[in-house]
Amino acid sequence: MNRTLSRPERIAWARLARTPRIGALSFHRLIARFKTPSAALEALPRMGDLKAPPASAIEAELDGLERIGARLIAACEPEYPPLLAALDAPPPILAARGNVRLLHRPCVGIVGAREGSAAALVFAERLAAALGEAGFTLVSGLARGVDGAVHRGSLQTGTAAVLAGGVDQPYPPQHLKLYDAICAQGVVVSEAPFGAVARARDFPRRNTIIAGLSRGVVVVEAALRSGSLITARAAGEQGREVMAAPGSPMDPRAHGSNALIKQGAALIENAEDVIAALGEGAAPLRPLSAGPLFDTTQAPPASPGLPRKIAALLSPTPIHVNDLARLTESPAAAVAAALVELEMDGKAASLPGGYAALARAAFD
Repeated sequence: MNRTLSRPERIAWARLARTPRIGALSFHRLIARFKTPSAALEALPRMGDLKAPPASAIEAELDGLERIGARLIAACEPEYPPLLAALDAPPPILAARGNVRLLHRPCVGIVGAREGSAAALVFAERLAAALGEAGFTLVSGLARGVDGAVHRGSLQTGTAAVLAGGVDQPYPPQHLKLYDAICAQGVVVSEAPFGAVARARDFPRRNTIIAGLSRGVVVVEAALRSGSLITARAAGEQGREVMAAPGSPMDPRAHGSNALIKQGAALIENAEDVIAALGEGAAPLRPLSAGPLFDTTQAPPASPGLPRKIAALLSPTPIHVNDLARLTESPAAAVAAALVELEMDGKAASLPGGYAALARAAFD
């Protein structure tokens, strides 16, 4: 179901999304099982030591967002970015400030080194400008270096900045004026709560959202160990095009992006190369698999021993939910519900693509 939520529904949706230890996969499985966020919240005490934030905290967040002209968008709402909604488990809720319609246009992500060379910064800005003129919205992370160049190059045509902290917490401080300009002319989005200051562990998730919003990602200068390669890897896992601009073999800042080309990423020298790599069609969209939202018809309960059977089958090697259903001779919906219970108990981990594994193996 795809519709705009009422304020009480939005508060319940956000409370469930902000509950510690409930990730995107668990969230959507809970919605599939209980049909509404309110029903899922009522069931949390039976699933372990889980405590949703109070409604007053979400109301304060909504009020804070409204004061700066921002809002929370749930994954089931029409305003939610369509490419992001196509992921197996999209972020349940997204804060946005600015023109969200820009994320309904074809989007291309461009990322790269924070300490980029002059050549990389000029190239990134010109590439973003040319792609903007061609009708694309350019997505990046507002970081120093290449990200900033991308936003400056596409500010007039359409740019989107994805933050690791709250939508009201731009980082780095040097980009405050650029952030203000993007809020006025583009769009800023974040999965983090209002007021949250970015931590190091938040940036990989930010990078995954950059990839999820984009039909393809271009890497311009990236060391062998860099956040830009995390974004590229996420793009590949999501079925999006991975592209890279070649750099000097003498510059360590280009070793990662050059390695991507060796591994099969499209070599990019100009906007025409990006458009050719993307092809005529956008990345395939899959419907959000959260089940019939707000349908009060309850699914048949799982057998009491099913979670124990599944726990015995799990190992460090990921296995698909459909295989677990076959091995336990149970409906896939019942297996998904049992996995949610196991994940809440810290005995399982849900992985992208409908896979599951032992919790300790997934996060080693």
